Amino acid sequence: MEIDGRDFFNSPPIKTVRFGGTVAETLAKHKRGDSNDYELLAHQLTDPDIKDAQIINWLQEFRGCVTQLTKDHEALILSVLRLPWVGRSKAVVEEYMAFLSNLVSAQTVFLRACLKMVVSHFTPKRVTVCEGGVVVSDSDDEDENLPRNFDQCHQALQLIARYVPSTSRFLMPILQENFPFVQKSSRSLECYAHNLLRVTTYLPSIRRDILELIIGKMLKLDVGASRSDIEEAEENAVQGQGQSEEGLFDMDEDMSTTDGHSALVTAHPVAERLDTLMVVLMAYVKDICHLNGSLNVERTKELYRDLMSIFDKLVLPTHGSSHVQFVLFYLCSFRLAFTEAFLDHQWKILQSPSQPAVLRQAAAGYLGSFLARAKFVPVSTVRACLDLLLSWIHRYIDGQDSSGKQACVDISLHGPFYTACQAVFYTLIFRHRAMLEGNMKKGLEYLQSLNLERVVYCQLNPLKVCLPAVTSMFAAITRKYQVVLCYTIIERNNRQLLPVVRSSAGGDCVTTNTNPLDSFFPFDPYLLKRSGQLIEPLYQVWEELADAELGPTQRGRQVSGASEEDDFLCGETAKSDGMVGMTPSSLDSNPLLSPSSVGSPPVSFQRPF
Repeated sequence: MEIDGRDFFNSPPIKTVRFGGTVAETLAKHKRGDSNDYELLAHQLTDPDIKDAQIINWLQEFRGCVTQLTKDHEALILSVLRLPWVGRSKAVVEEYMAFLSNLVSAQTVFLRACLKMVVSHFTPKRVTVCEGGVVVSDSDDEDENLPRNFDQCHQALQLIARYVPSTSRFLMPILQENFPFVQKSSRSLECYAHNLLRVTTYLPSIRRDILELIIGKMLKLDVGASRSDIEEAEENAVQGQGQSEEGLFDMDEDMSTTDGHSALVTAHPVAERLDTLMVVLMAYVKDICHLNGSLNVERTKELYRDLMSIFDKLVLPTHGSSHVQFVLFYLCSFRLAFTEAFLDHQWKILQSPSQPAVLRQAAAGYLGSFLARAKFVPVSTVRACLDLLLSWIHRYIDGQDSSGKQACVDISLHGPFYTACQAVFYTLIFRHRAMLEGNMKKGLEYLQSLNLERVVYCQLNPLKVCLPAVTSMFAAITRKYQVVLCYTIIERNNRQLLPVVRSSAGGDCVTTNTNPLDSFFPFDPYLLKRSGQLIEPLYQVWEELADAELGPTQRGRQVSGASEEDDFLCGETAKSDGMVGMTPSSLDSNPLLSPSSVGSPPVSFQRPF
């Protein structure tokens, strides 16, 4: 082997200046109390101009006396671990791997230090640049050797795991501690998330934990960049313009466009970092679920279970996330069985009295929003969901009627009922055309069989608390097809301005709130540009109704340019930035979370994989 034009194995180290004896001699002196050579060795190991030959020489000596290295030599070992081995010659990398193997095998006390060293290389090295007289330190975005360097890191990590079976248990806290701050560059976040997901391919026991870590960070970005802020940033960017990796889950090819990368940059900086992570995670989902271009059902089921567990723990209780949930939206598009399992999961949460009301209402929002927005949900599945929802709604009304008490509009008591009604109305607004296509007569008969009139006219008065946009559009559609006339109720509600109780204590009333349910439609239009290219072909945008279809309360509401922007709700759903700290225990009810079987969803959902 030649290094710098010389035969490495038959030539002495080049231009190396070394003082003191061998490593073994230095350790022996240190043990006797003579630390001069020991301190000199530690200093020489930090030489920034150290050559490959000297690194190899030291590593070989350390390997020869690895059994003598104890906790007392921790500072020295840390200096060895910080040797610049990543990206060096093949001989350096191989010698370093051999040293790591010997060290963790003989001295497991240094396992954490070795793992920290490897993980520290999961982001690009730090570089310092000067911008406008201000020194800025961030990652090196232009290092062409990054793929090779990352390969070497994963090789080292796999080697350590091979010699120490408990590696996974010690690794996860280190991965959490080293996750870059969300304010760091998109490149740093991208590289770190990419490397964490790559770890799951050879340490599958911590895949769910790694996915939970990444999604938790993404949720913080998501709630930190509201829809209104993203849209405002895009508008400002447009006005400003007017005035002036290869390998696993590589998305470069999928994300390329003729407009160039710059056209796909989200103007909002936080949203842009989230977009970067969404690209990485969705590429991972695609590559895990597909092998040689075909869907691998078993692998997809396993990933679905992991994602649904994280959904229940983190995503469902988060009010205000706009994009992270689309990872499941994307996965469900791969096969109808996953779509139906996801819908069934939301249904079970909604109709379960043991679940907190806030989660039941969130599940109703997911159910209605998914049915309305997912193009890949067939009409038959939409009808099956509506049948379940309306059956539950009518039973709820029966219970109120049989109680003998005067029902009142009280969200604290009937929140799940109202959100279920709104989910039905919202679904019909978006899917009624598809349900009537082909056979108008049968379609109308089906709509009439839902007995929507009873829902609208019941004492609980759901039109009173639903979003005005949902109420008015639902009224226009049901009026056109003579399914139910809602305008009498709407006008009476507007005249009476009945107070809407929201407090659990029943004391606080709201008379002017246009969103008393605190409605949240998690699959509202996707705003991130690069990852949005995967969502766009799967997504049902809002199609405006013709003036002839509108009732007296909707004319004039429609905004020009609706074909380009989905403005159905017109910002009526106020988002909050809080995360509800609840973890619903509904995993066992999920038809895909049982490893022994596909599960047994309601009859209307059953479909074999």
